[in-house]
Amino acid sequence: MIDDEQIARSKAIQQRTGKTFHVATRLLPERVREATYVLYAFFRVADEVVDDPGGKGPAEQRAELERIRRAALGEESTDDPVLSAFSELRVEYGIDDRDVNVFVDAMVADIDTSRYETYEELEVYMDGSAAAVGRMMTAVMDPDSPEDALSHATALGEAFQLTNFLRDVREDVLERDRIYLPKSTLSDHGVTEEQIERLRMDEGFAAAMRTELARAERLYRDGVAGIKYLPKDCQLAVLLAAVLYADHHRLIRKRNYDVLSETPQLSLSRKLYLLAKTRWKWSWNKDPEAVFRDVAAGFGEERPSPGRGPHDPPAVGTD
Repeated sequence: MIDDEQIARSKAIQQRTGKTFHVATRLLPERVREATYVLYAFFRVADEVVDDPGGKGPAEQRAELERIRRAALGEESTDDPVLSAFSELRVEYGIDDRDVNVFVDAMVADIDTSRYETYEELEVYMDGSAAAVGRMMTAVMDPDSPEDALSHATALGEAFQLTNFLRDVREDVLERDRIYLPKSTLSDHGVTEEQIERLRMDEGFAAAMRTELARAERLYRDGVAGIKYLPKDCQLAVLLAAVLYADHHRLIRKRNYDVLSETPQLSLSRKLYLLAKTRWKWSWNKDPEAVFRDVAAGFGEERPSPGRGPHDPPAVGTD
């Protein structure tokens, strides 16, 4: 059994490195919430091997990821509380070994791959770095009809990942020399890698961002459409996660698509406002798609904010 120390360690990792996701996680029922802490911590332990290598070279990073893979799959013992907890959780919830492998493969890819020619290439990477995460979360939630939920979970995982890529363009290129915007999209709008490396904002870059924001928003719609297949006590938490991640699109548009001079970040007051508004809407309407359309105001073409309806909370907490 996963013990309290393992859960506390995993929760601390999520609180430190995944503040937006942590807000939504707290709405999950305990049976799923504690497992989610462990899942997220496992993802971060693997991710930090390549994002924060601490002077380790590529060969050492690969060796460390292979050690993590074997421990996660129960093929070797480990004294790491996060890895041992994940290995137990994998067995308890029947998490597919293929998803563990494809996730670790994506982390290995980050060692050598820093550019993507097409969205199709990026999508292959995201199947491991994001879609597999969605599928593992679905296994932990244990829906009645997983076959109905899984394709939507895959789309929502990719949507979250793509939002992160669009938000973090500056951070990724400066700190990790990575550009996740597909070269084909950049080329279509006359944007070069050098331009991004030099953090030069222009209308071409804004157009490329609009293209990828639209792609991400199609994924959100597909993903949110599957929330109804999740257990009822998990639906609000997943819906809130979608609302919080999608709200970065509002910030990006508010900045006229300039993510090169500064990385957009949701304020705590904004997160709490969206939490209150989403819960309020949910209390009146248990349709995830309808609530998402109502609350996620950062989607689609820029438009004036609608007036508050009779069931809206006070309009506070905006950025």
